[in-house]
This record gives sequence, C-alpha cells and structure tokens, in this order.
Amino acid sequence: MNRRVFITLLGGAAAWPIAAWAQQAALPVIGLLSGGSPQPHLLEAFHRSLKETGFIQGQNVKIEYRWANGEYDRLLALAAELVGHKVAVIAASNTPAALAAQAATRTTPIIFSIGIDPAEAGVVESLSRPGGNATGAYFLTTSLEAKRLQLLHEVVPTATVIGVIVNPTYSGAASQLKDAHEGASALGLELRVLDAKGEREIEAAFASAVEQRIGALLVGSDVLFFRQRKQFIALAARHAIPAIFYFAEFARDGGLMSYGASLTDAYHLIGNYTGRILKGERPADLPVQQSTRVEFVINLKTANALGLTIPLPLLGRADEVIE
Repeated sequence: MNRRVFITLLGGAAAWPIAAWAQQAALPVIGLLSGGSPQPHLLEAFHRSLKETGFIQGQNVKIEYRWANGEYDRLLALAAELVGHKVAVIAASNTPAALAAQAATRTTPIIFSIGIDPAEAGVVESLSRPGGNATGAYFLTTSLEAKRLQLLHEVVPTATVIGVIVNPTYSGAASQLKDAHEGASALGLELRVLDAKGEREIEAAFASAVEQRIGALLVGSDVLFFRQRKQFIALAARHAIPAIFYFAEFARDGGLMSYGASLTDAYHLIGNYTGRILKGERPADLPVQQSTRVEFVINLKTANALGLTIPLPLLGRADEVIE
C-alpha cells in the first residue's frame, strides 16, 4: 500500500472515534433524580413519552440517573451534582426529589412529578402560571387517605382500630396524617400512628400492630415504602392483617387493595414536558398538569387467603380485580 494512502486512512480511522465522541458530547443531557430506586415499567413510560416528543436516549439525548434509594438526605447532594454537570433539564420523579431539585437550583429547568399541591408547597406560584424554573405533574396521593380508609372499612367493617404507617421524614407525612385523622373521625374509627423510616422499622411497625390488636392497616404514601412494597405485602400476609396501599403496583404484587394515582401516567406526563423543554419551551409557560387518573385494584387471591369476602358492590367499583 502507498505510504501516503496508509497514513491518510490511519488518520481518518483515528478521527472516527473522536468525531463520534464529539457528537455524543454535544447531545443535550437530562438529569433524572429520584428519591426511590429504578422501576423498569416507570422508566419505560418516561422513555416512551420522550420518544413521542422526538427524543431517544443514546441517539439525540443522554440521561444521567441519580437514585437516593429512600435515603432522602442524599437528594440535595445528588441534585447539586446534576446541576454541576450542567444538565439541560432535571426530571424529578417524586416529591422529595422535586423539593431537593428546587433547593439546588433556581435556573435549571425542573420537571417534577409530585404528590402534594406544588403551589401550597411553594414549588410554583400557581398551577396555571408556575412562574419560575419548575413545572410538571401533580398527582393525588396524600389527599386520598380518607377515601382509602373508607374502602378498608367496607372490607373489614368489624375493625374499629386502624393503624396508619407513615415515614415521618417524608415531606407529605403531616398532610397524610391530617387527612387520615379526618377520615377516621368521620367513620368513628380509632387511628393509631406507626412510624417507619427503614426496613427494620417496617418490621417493628407490623409487630406493634399485632401487639396493639390493630384490625387493619392504612399504608401512607412514600417512595421508601414503594421500594419496600414486597416486604409490606409479605408482612401483611404473615400477620394476617388486611391492608390498603396507595399505588396499583402493591395490589398487583400481592397486596390486598390499592387506591391511588397511576404512576405510569405521571411518568408519561413528565416525559412529555421534559421533551418540550428540550425543544425550547420554558417551565414558566407550561401549566402544572394534574394527573386525575385514579386506580382502584382488588386482589381477590389475597382476600381469600385472609378469609375476607369482598362486597359485590365494591368489586363492581374496582378498576381491576386480580383473581
């Protein structure tokens, strides 16, 4: 081979990875921040929504993932890390992550999925006019505790003492307890609060429920609890305690009942807004979307194992019945 041709080819081959690297480095970067842990079906909903807006990971956008795995005190540092990487937008997938992202930056766009009223929490000025660098999806969680209590009471009407398990470090815990106490008072039920901040405390909360002869359990919403949902389901089965949860995934994985917002719907909404921000829109101009889809799921297998008979009218109101 001619020496000049060989050197030219060698130089071109050497330039290929450099060019590919430069192209990859030029891609916009999304920082996905979560107080929980990776959930494949929810990430799939986020990626699908991004694709609908024209963005595909690895092709024309990169994603940096940061997971706190239920350790909320890590979130601020993780958010600051993403800001330091100069990401184009932060997608904050739950309430603690959204609050940490806003504390870390007032300039980087933030698209949140949040379970408390973002206007009341000071994350946005109003739902229709966010006004700052944050907007996203607001889904119902903490405002549904009274409704969950009512459903639980219909299934276990003889249970007059109800336990409510909450994580006191969760930003929405006070709101959850307020709603639960109001619901219990309206139904004439006695409510006992059981705190849990980790795996061992969840075990202890169930042991305390048995010791106090609590007839049924309401599980407060929390990303740590969602990550530990198989532990909750196993403990409820072991101690034969009827329990109602806040996301459909609990009932689908073996929990007795769930009533709450659709997580896949919320992830789809934040994926759509994230794509729109990458196309040049501003968070201040995008109204907060309220995810109004609520799912009521009953697991009949678990009901039968607990010796419970689900009233037919209640079965008829369920969005999904697992047999």
